Amino acid sequence: MAWDMLRAKLFEAEVKRREDKAIALQDAKTDIGWGHQIRSYVLNPYQMVKDLRTGVSTSDSEGVLNGDLDMFMQAALAQKAFGGGPDSVEDVE
Repeated sequence: MAWDMLRAKLFEAEVKRREDKAIALQDAKTDIGWGHQIRSYVLNPYQMVKDLRTGVSTSDSEGVLNGDLDMFMQAALAQKAFGGGPDSVEDVE
């Protein structure tokens, strides 16, 4: 009986720990809405796609729209690994 009570308390403690972790993760997320975009797409009169977090831009908007995101992923991974990035992040607020 004592073993069952101990297991139940340990289970409750683990559930509480996971809930607290999930709440902390949820609180750390930023608001998803207008002005919090990741990339800026300009398709007319000229073509440009710019990653606002890393500052990487390209004029191959058709390739980006077709899924060629390698340059943006490489820049984001390099920024995460080595730091750096643009001096200021452009945002539309």
